[in-house]
Amino acid sequence: MAGSVLGVVLQLQQSALWNWAAYAGLVAGALAGWFVQHALRSPVRGFLPMALLLGAIGGAGLAGLRATAYADGALSPALEGQDVQVVGVVAQMPQRGEGMVRFTFEVESAEPPNVPRRISLGWYAEGSGPWGRAGAVDAPGPVHAGERWRMTVRLRAPHGNLNPHGFDQELRLWEQGVQATGYVRTGARDPRPERVAVTWTHPVERLREAVRDAVLERVTDPRPAGVIAALVTGDQNAIDSLIKLSSQLSMLHSPTDKSWAGLQPRNWA
Repeated sequence: MAGSVLGVVLQLQQSALWNWAAYAGLVAGALAGWFVQHALRSPVRGFLPMALLLGAIGGAGLAGLRATAYADGALSPALEGQDVQVVGVVAQMPQRGEGMVRFTFEVESAEPPNVPRRISLGWYAEGSGPWGRAGAVDAPGPVHAGERWRMTVRLRAPHGNLNPHGFDQELRLWEQGVQATGYVRTGARDPRPERVAVTWTHPVERLREAVRDAVLERVTDPRPAGVIAALVTGDQNAIDSLIKLSSQLSMLHSPTDKSWAGLQPRNWA
């Protein structure tokens, strides 16, 4: 175990990836060495250093294979900013906001091809979104987990802000296997997004979405509704809102805040 962890750490120091065959060779070499060591029945003194070395070689090889496979599925730079028609399934419960809905989409087919398997999409209402795109004709559709949709999108490679000791959006997308982000095209000249079918895939996400929507429908006050939805379903959108609210309150009531300190009663003694 220690050897494999060491191998992963060493592989992460690489400035550029090797060809996948080189990493496959490392894994094969580690397995061959392990069988030879057991066949020779090495003494205990030689066993531990050799096991550490073979574990490091195997760990580096496996990490490199995973990295090359992930890199091969990245979005082609030629497709960034281009209209792409995709067909796929909503893979997670959508996150709804003011005038928009964001969801993870598993691509089944695309034209042009070579689109990453897992992408994150935003669907904006008319006049909303970061650029207030004029000419949008559709409000965000009633997208639900497990539905198959056909839509035209524009994609780009994942990017996100990173503040010191803060949230790393790009790392989060990497952990989720999301290799492109973008938005649904709903202009007057774009084909209308079309729900193709309701599938039975992602049943857990469908259940989570149903429970969250039931909570938000029955609890009128949005603040406790967000708390309940976050605790029961792990709705990331509600959790992010709670964290933001908590941060604002902690800053407001912090003793080091000069504006708050100015309101403290003076000691006239």
